[in-house]
Amino acid sequence: MKPMKLAALLTVIVTGGLLLFATSDLPDWGDPLSPANASDLSTYYIQDSRDVTEVPNLVTAVLADYRGYDTMFETVVIFVAGLGILSILGQGKCEEPLAQPVASEQNRERDMITIITCRLVVPIIQIFALYVIAHGHYSPGGGFQGGVMLGSSFILIALTSGLPDALKRMSQERAIFLAGLGVLIYAGTGLVCMALGRNFLDYEILHKLMGGTGVKARYDSMLIVEIGVAFTVMAIMFIIYAVLSSKGRMRGGL
Repeated sequence: MKPMKLAALLTVIVTGGLLLFATSDLPDWGDPLSPANASDLSTYYIQDSRDVTEVPNLVTAVLADYRGYDTMFETVVIFVAGLGILSILGQGKCEEPLAQPVASEQNRERDMITIITCRLVVPIIQIFALYVIAHGHYSPGGGFQGGVMLGSSFILIALTSGLPDALKRMSQERAIFLAGLGVLIYAGTGLVCMALGRNFLDYEILHKLMGGTGVKARYDSMLIVEIGVAFTVMAIMFIIYAVLSSKGRMRGGL
């Protein structure tokens, strides 16, 4: 075994051993006296979040409202990760032309079936993704899940019809624009709150613009920021696939 591979293996073994050893300090599963369950904060989320936000899904209320800062910076991390991969791998140039394999009649028939099936399935995936984003207040879903599904629909097009066909629908420039727009929507919502005299991402003050009550403003604002998250996740997921599958050339692909 080569020294580098041996060093990597030892690193994995030591790290895994430390992680397994650390699990002995974790509380038992479902322990009502664990720090997470015994704190007043968890009790407040469970008992009062519905009245404060009108959101039945407790997870969405916590992630998009109470932990709004954390979720926003998670979105920023995804955006930066995509730009980092694009900047490192996306500048490569192919020195030799890509080989174009000669397809047999059987392969062409199989490809046609795959392409037609993809054209039928992709709109369904995208419509369901929009449902997941819009319905995340009531059931499992939200911007991250819906964004992954939207990004997967473009990846499916690239896998069946080829990367150039997918780039016609979601070009590199458009993907970067949508990713940045998603972050801007999230951060911009917080800046509007500050402009109205409240704290960053304190959605309640937005009732001055939206009308209704402060509780309804928090409800509607969570949907706005989830849409921003979906834009970023969708665009970055596709652009990462496009770069990695084409070795930075943004053509050819798998």
